[in-house]
Amino acid sequence: MRSIFVRTLTAVAAIGLTAGMAHAQGGAPAWPAKNIRYIVPFSPGGVSDGVARLMAEQLSARLGQSVIVENKPGVSGIVGTQQVARAEPDGYTIVGGTITTHAVNPFFIKSLGYDPVKDFTPVGLVGMVSNALVVRADSPFNTVQQVIDAARADPDGLTYGTAGAGTSQHLSGQLFQSISDTRLRQIVYKGGSQSMVDLIGGQIDMVFETVAAARPMIDAKRVKVLGVTSAAPLADLPGVKPLAELGLPGFAMQSWQGIFAPAGTPAPVVERLGREIAAIVNTPDVRAKLLTLGVAPDGRGSAEFSKFQRSEIEKWGKVIKDAGIQAD
Repeated sequence: MRSIFVRTLTAVAAIGLTAGMAHAQGGAPAWPAKNIRYIVPFSPGGVSDGVARLMAEQLSARLGQSVIVENKPGVSGIVGTQQVARAEPDGYTIVGGTITTHAVNPFFIKSLGYDPVKDFTPVGLVGMVSNALVVRADSPFNTVQQVIDAARADPDGLTYGTAGAGTSQHLSGQLFQSISDTRLRQIVYKGGSQSMVDLIGGQIDMVFETVAAARPMIDAKRVKVLGVTSAAPLADLPGVKPLAELGLPGFAMQSWQGIFAPAGTPAPVVERLGREIAAIVNTPDVRAKLLTLGVAPDGRGSAEFSKFQRSEIEKWGKVIKDAGIQAD
């Protein structure tokens, strides 16, 4: 009889423990208990959108709940990012963050409506995106040094296309000017594709475009690649050296794709999401798909991603300040 009583108590305790775990975080059911919204603060079709749809598919399978991608574009990613900053921190809303939305926007826009550090918890760093310095096929420039020499001889005479302030194209151009002590003139487009059209048409001199976006024109030999913005050579551009080895010592510019949750999201949720993201990114099939998007897989978790984000804010804040750029 006593052994039956002990077994009964043990069973009751186990049930109580399970219930306690399932109703952690203020009585809420175990996470995830419903669909998760994955906000992409940019238009469909870009790198951020491609990364989000790949990650959402994989997360849905691993979490047992649908992860639904919602595009909320507008004003350098501000619209969608603001929405997530104000969302309930319950683990059911996440955002695809980039160097633009979560590092440099505050330096360009005064009334941002969110703080990229205080209002968010970094969850996982999906990967890094490198740019290539490209000129049209019949450009007189065949080397980076020739571009530097021409820019020094004619300040503001050379033009480069970007998709707007704070984008990787813009930051690459700013870093180029800072290291080479030159002045280039930025021509802003609504999207990177139009800048490539104008580059080929001879309306602008160069573009620091993402490798994935520039790839069709590279393969068609419509443009020449003079160098890459990463610190090391890229496997998908064999024979092309980093700008740091071509007259711009210390040059390193890579955008990035990460996932953030609203500040205050329960730590167990952040940790679980971070583990799943790292596992997904390290899956051979996913790694291959990321590379086709021009994204070098990373997989750093919350703590390391947080340190990296802060270092990016510090680095680019100095570059932007040295360039004399004021927030609008």
